[in-house]
Amino acid sequence: MTALPWVCWAAVALIAAQLVVRAVVAFGGYFYWDDLILVGRAGTHDLLSTSYLFDDHDGHVMPGAFLVAGALTRAWPLQWAAPAASLVVLQLPASLALLRVLWVILGWRPLLLVPLTFGLFCPLGLPAFAWWAAALNSLPMLAALAWVCADAILLARTGKRRYAYTGTLAYAGGLMFFEKAAVIPFVAFMAAALLRYVTGSAPRAAITETWRAGVRLWTATLVVTGGWVAVYLAVVNQKRWSFDLDMTRDLLLRSVTHGIVPSLAGGPWAWARWAPASPWALPGPVVMTLGALVLAALLVVSLARKHRLTPVWLAAAGYAVACQVPIYLMRSSAFTALELAQTLRYLADLLVVLAILGAIGLCAPNRGSSRWLDASPARGVAVAGLTMAFTASSLYSTVTFLASWRDDPARAYLQNAQHDLAAARADSDAPLLDQEVDPLVLQRVVYPENLASHMFALVRDRPEFASATTRLRMFTNTGRLTDAKVTWVRTLVPGPVPQCGYLVQPDRPATLGLDGPLLPADWTAEINYLANVDGAMTLSLSEGPGVRVRVRPGLNRIYVRLPGAGHNVTARADTAALSVCIAAGPVGYVAPL
Repeated sequence: MTALPWVCWAAVALIAAQLVVRAVVAFGGYFYWDDLILVGRAGTHDLLSTSYLFDDHDGHVMPGAFLVAGALTRAWPLQWAAPAASLVVLQLPASLALLRVLWVILGWRPLLLVPLTFGLFCPLGLPAFAWWAAALNSLPMLAALAWVCADAILLARTGKRRYAYTGTLAYAGGLMFFEKAAVIPFVAFMAAALLRYVTGSAPRAAITETWRAGVRLWTATLVVTGGWVAVYLAVVNQKRWSFDLDMTRDLLLRSVTHGIVPSLAGGPWAWARWAPASPWALPGPVVMTLGALVLAALLVVSLARKHRLTPVWLAAAGYAVACQVPIYLMRSSAFTALELAQTLRYLADLLVVLAILGAIGLCAPNRGSSRWLDASPARGVAVAGLTMAFTASSLYSTVTFLASWRDDPARAYLQNAQHDLAAARADSDAPLLDQEVDPLVLQRVVYPENLASHMFALVRDRPEFASATTRLRMFTNTGRLTDAKVTWVRTLVPGPVPQCGYLVQPDRPATLGLDGPLLPADWTAEINYLANVDGAMTLSLSEGPGVRVRVRPGLNRIYVRLPGAGHNVTARADTAALSVCIAAGPVGYVAPL
């Protein structure tokens, strides 16, 4: 058996080192924003239902990601170790697929380690990895992207049909996690055609030969693409497209100047964050200048060394634009902050494409005038030194990113809340009124996933959530559960029946007057009542749904969540022989005692 060359073992060592670094990042992070939306939906939906798997998640169609997230959440609710481990597990096939495509292009040449190191450690891929919800999209897509590119090249070389089958399956798998994977057939065609071109084919011949050699793969993936486009258009609300071309242009330029260019030198080195936003790159003038110098040096040296590289450079620039423009057209508006482009989470696939194009460029024929760049000890030392410097710079950017990423209010909030929910269950059997979690954890724009009943739906050791309770408690902005009161935004005015207030009976509903109107919101009413028997009654604002409330005999108090608006509250007895007297009380928001 032939022993594997040292380049192979060096590549495996690089991947192992990357996984260690990524594991530190993964386990150092925590749930953030969309992660908690996935958690809430997993706790309130059937995991195999179409409404769950094919939800329009902010413009994404990602049944595979929903299924993985739901399975992990059901098994280990709100336990970060499970998502963190899944990040590392998903990174492994993405890294191995990148190694495979580079090997297919270059073989076990030592220069393979250069694009591999770039693809493994460049900070462009970091934000999309650390954020669980984003990684569930991007990592399977990156694995599929590299795999299909390799299969396309192997299909052209060998003519073996199995590469058409495996490439199509890999592509379909990528689409199940991220609709952006629809670019994969086009990238694979581009890579296969460019490889033919740089190794000697004429431009037109490279295109026609690539199509003929891989026609089974191209036709199969185009059929899959057509079907997926139909599904996407049926699921996603197309009104979210803004077509703000000026903002899209500004975002694109910012992503180049503050993201792509500094990353060529291992930047950005520094990150900024305003909770609840994710970190964004904040490169200084030094690393931006270094990145520009690296780009200029790569351009000059590569064109001086190699023939036929102009289409490769144009493809790299074209993809840098193409991979971002659709996202910005969907995400941007006149009020979009340019820092969106500096989050870098839309550039993970660009990293893989640049590594593949770099490997293709290395296959181009050398110019006769560039013999001073031929293999030599000096060149080896220079390449190794620059690669190590890039890796060290990238690792520094990784460290600073993790420091910013760990500054997350959700961690303390969720950990405090789970501890206090367990204590509340042990202390009392009274249910909790539902409420919105702290806006630094999840904001109202994602309602109803920002409700505590959704976020903690799968937590086993907790009280039940209900629309009414005999003991009013609420979460503070740190996740602590504390006794609460109802603020006096409005008041139930005293009723007309002496010594009773408002008399409510099965055949005698009552209208409880307010001292002023209530605007649409989720209001809480403190109901002080006297009942003769156990039973139930229904309360509702004049413009809102009814809320069924259990009552007990005697003088009691209950707190009821009443969504809606209006000038009064209607009370109706639902139990035969039930008579209830209701006194004055506050209607408003819940606040700590």
